[in-house]
Amino acid sequence: MSASAFELPPLPYAMDALAPHISQETLEYHYGKHHQGYVNKLNKQIPGSEYEGKSLEEIVTSASGGVFNNAAQVWNHSFYWQCLSPNGGGKPVDGPFAQALVDAFGSIDAFVDAYSQAIATVFGSGWAWLVKNQDGKLEIVCTKDAGCPITDGLIPILTCDVWEHAYYIDYRNSRPNYIEAFWQLVNWDFAAAQFAA
Repeated sequence: MSASAFELPPLPYAMDALAPHISQETLEYHYGKHHQGYVNKLNKQIPGSEYEGKSLEEIVTSASGGVFNNAAQVWNHSFYWQCLSPNGGGKPVDGPFAQALVDAFGSIDAFVDAYSQAIATVFGSGWAWLVKNQDGKLEIVCTKDAGCPITDGLIPILTCDVWEHAYYIDYRNSRPNYIEAFWQLVNWDFAAAQFAA
């Protein structure tokens, strides 16, 4: 993909597929307006700059300021949509990823509790991530605003968008209700694939 012509990636499901946990209206605004807006702004910033011809990942890991903010938000949102599935929820299937969660957190339930706490305590706008660190171990990190763990050499496994535009239409200011909805949609298969990659 040319850095001068980034496009909004298609959602991996229909706009109404995450209802009732995340409504079509939320996706119309979050995906169709916010995510599209980051793509549009990035495409205006890249031509003629030092980032022309670079991949999105190269821009995220080398840019700063407005270019970083828009590039990272394009990357973060594209990753976030993959972390949700109309067939999601439940528990991860037994295998290396599930075992890694148990090794890192003691149990799947303990991970869910720790990750829920991380989502709940991001102050203001940001992201809660499950990542694989340089030692191959799983850990939870939170980033502010457009922060992205690939800038620190971490491998994202799962993310939850904690910007209010991710949940305000459906849950108003109740982040706990959004967290509950997230667990009904979490795409464990995608997370396991990221862990195995």
